[in-house]
Amino acid sequence: MKTEWDYTNLAQAYLHRPDYAPSAIQEMLLRAQATPGIDACDVGAGAAHLTLELAKAGLNVCAVEPNDAMRANGIKRTQNYPNVVWFEGVGEDTGMESSKFQLVTFGSSFSVCDRQQALAETNRILKPGGWFACMWNHRDLDDPLQKEIEEVIKRNIPDYKYGTRREDQTAIIDQSGLYKQVQFISGQVTHQVIAENFIEGWKSHATVYRQAPALFEKIVGEIRQVVESLHQETVAVPYTTRIWMAQVKK
Repeated sequence: MKTEWDYTNLAQAYLHRPDYAPSAIQEMLLRAQATPGIDACDVGAGAAHLTLELAKAGLNVCAVEPNDAMRANGIKRTQNYPNVVWFEGVGEDTGMESSKFQLVTFGSSFSVCDRQQALAETNRILKPGGWFACMWNHRDLDDPLQKEIEEVIKRNIPDYKYGTRREDQTAIIDQSGLYKQVQFISGQVTHQVIAENFIEGWKSHATVYRQAPALFEKIVGEIRQVVESLHQETVAVPYTTRIWMAQVKK
């Protein structure tokens, strides 16, 4: 299934992306009353970073992913979880049954959807009293290593923009008129990552790629130089997981 952005060439690098903060995920599940056995839909499930967390919590997960290569990686990573079933679909048209799910999640995928269409589709497939949640991992840009990496990016892309992934999602959710008061959750997590895997993870950074495809390999190469200058086998990368969630009005 085609989407505006093709992640095929980034699929392998996505395996090196960080997981979400456990404290934030646990709080989301608590607020959504997402107890073992309930039905959840993870939209834009990618390489299953969030799907795995939902499966480990005992939820029955329909994982929806449009890209064949990403979905193949997700299927492989969740092969030991019989409570996960994969489907081809997009946020605006999941192909899922109406009024089925207690929880519908978008892990780093809401920003690449038409957000109003995705909110309407989520409303359609949520059962009465169900919950929508979208989330991203944001690097701590005050961290010395991340500051250096930001300098690399902005030196190559002076007008670099983070896009909607770092915006407060409250207004866009409220604009739909379909949900109750938006709730915000955040949690910190520091990932100890093999330095080479951290560099490889940058090859999945679609926000940078979309803004400078011709310079992308150069930017990743300069990031490699920054990381390798540390002469460390592993690097500590601090993230904040930010979640916006809201209960349907129906």
